Amino acid sequence: MISLKVPPLGESIVEATVSRWTKQEGESVAAGDTVVELETDKITVEVPALKAGVVTKHAKKEGDVVKVDEVLGEIDDSKTEGTAAPAAPATAAPATAEPPKADAAPAARAKTDTAPTNADVKSSPAARKVAAESGVDISAVQGTGRGGVVSKPDVIDAVRGSATKPDAAGAAAGSAQPASSATKEPAPQAPPGAKLAGDADPARAGRGAQPGSGPRETREKMSTRRKKIAEHLLESQHSTAHLTTFNEIDMSAVMSLRDRLKERTEKEHGVKLSFMPFFVKAACLALKGFPNINAQVDGDSVVYKHYVHMGIAVASDQGLVVPNVKDADSKGMIQIARDITDVAKRARDGKLTMDDLTGGTFTITNGGVFGSLVSTPIINFPQVGILGLHKIQDRPVVIDGKIEVRPMMYVALSYDHRLVDGQHSVLFLVRVKELMEDPATMLVD
Repeated sequence: MISLKVPPLGESIVEATVSRWTKQEGESVAAGDTVVELETDKITVEVPALKAGVVTKHAKKEGDVVKVDEVLGEIDDSKTEGTAAPAAPATAAPATAEPPKADAAPAARAKTDTAPTNADVKSSPAARKVAAESGVDISAVQGTGRGGVVSKPDVIDAVRGSATKPDAAGAAAGSAQPASSATKEPAPQAPPGAKLAGDADPARAGRGAQPGSGPRETREKMSTRRKKIAEHLLESQHSTAHLTTFNEIDMSAVMSLRDRLKERTEKEHGVKLSFMPFFVKAACLALKGFPNINAQVDGDSVVYKHYVHMGIAVASDQGLVVPNVKDADSKGMIQIARDITDVAKRARDGKLTMDDLTGGTFTITNGGVFGSLVSTPIINFPQVGILGLHKIQDRPVVIDGKIEVRPMMYVALSYDHRLVDGQHSVLFLVRVKELMEDPATMLVD
């Protein structure tokens, strides 16, 4: 009998949440097969079987919090798939037996057509939740993640796809409704002529939602990752002298340069050129002039980093993660763009490693992709600075005494005032602004 234990989870991580059992009790496993997935505040850890055998026990349930080296379950390595399954020949019918009924074969085919079951499908916890809420069979969804893992966007796409096709059963009953957005609870169906809870009805004014319109409140336990994110943000607020300064950038020049290079870059290097590599390069150059913004406080000492591991905040199904591009200050624009694309994809697929998530020295976060016009980002402790990017918006500005409409972006630098003076924070942003407004200088700086 082999005990399946929680493996080492990485630097400073001592606990995880049992996310999903991929093998159920009584199922056979081969050596190296993933038996259970654990979710930490940073990554998803797959726990494999060390030897072939049969899973005999789940010591922990999905949702349980476990610690390093704790027993998750047991595998009997003396059993194999052949010994676990009942012998088929013992039930074989004699030669004189009646021929099977005509509907037996279709029934057998129907039974095999149901495989694989939902439990057999590799999928993220968020994907399973959305599938359950939307009534989607997750085993029928094509996974686009690494190794065919079904992600939340895959399920959302499936929901949208089904919304464009008529529901045969619903069409017969005359009450079919389009599928709702995967991020909301399905809207209640009503018979023709009936009013929904949101319809105006003076007779029911002030009485609240109609019965049957869904629960007024739901309670859901925080995932390990969400709890750790909350703890980390509070630690940052409580442990730093947090302050934010702002500036704005005319994006005309960098937009023009990107438009000229975008098609060529994608064709020759296979990389889609976004604005983020330009900001990473500008920030790396600006940090050379202000090394205290690329440092950290360690007790009564200051640790200066003579390299830049640039953290890029990425929103994933499991919550915000900040993988970092190693030695970004020594890389060219194309390589930075390629590395950003790579870590962002791994973040969304839940395939980040501990090396991706540790060692960052400075962070950039882009709320503009969601429409944010201005914000005050929280420092990624123990770093002492984070650059916030925002939405590009056409605004009137004065250029050489004339009012012109330019694509402008507000940028924000949140910094730890214990180590970074206000003057340095302002000058850092001014340097980033100068580089972005004249991107050619990045090539000769």
